[in-house]
Amino acid sequence: MDAFVHGATYTFAYDSATVARIIERSVRPEVGDIDDERSQVSLSRSESTIEVTVEATDLVALRAASNTWLTLVDVAESVADCGRACR
Repeated sequence: MDAFVHGATYTFAYDSATVARIIERSVRPEVGDIDDERSQVSLSRSESTIEVTVEATDLVALRAASNTWLTLVDVAESVADCGRACR
């Protein structure tokens, strides 16, 4: 396996720890399931902030994994917004 020499960290800040927790719980099940021999991801949350760190062996894999994770977070945010609006 090649070393993960490329990386990107994406930080998402929310209005509350509750919203951040909802987003984190929505995407956390995918950690490890989407990883492959060319990329991996880690996810962390501190109060109202989530960090997604993507590491990859090459720039194409970094772009692909980043797009996947940015989309997952975007969908989780959209669903959380809809849930709050429907109350």
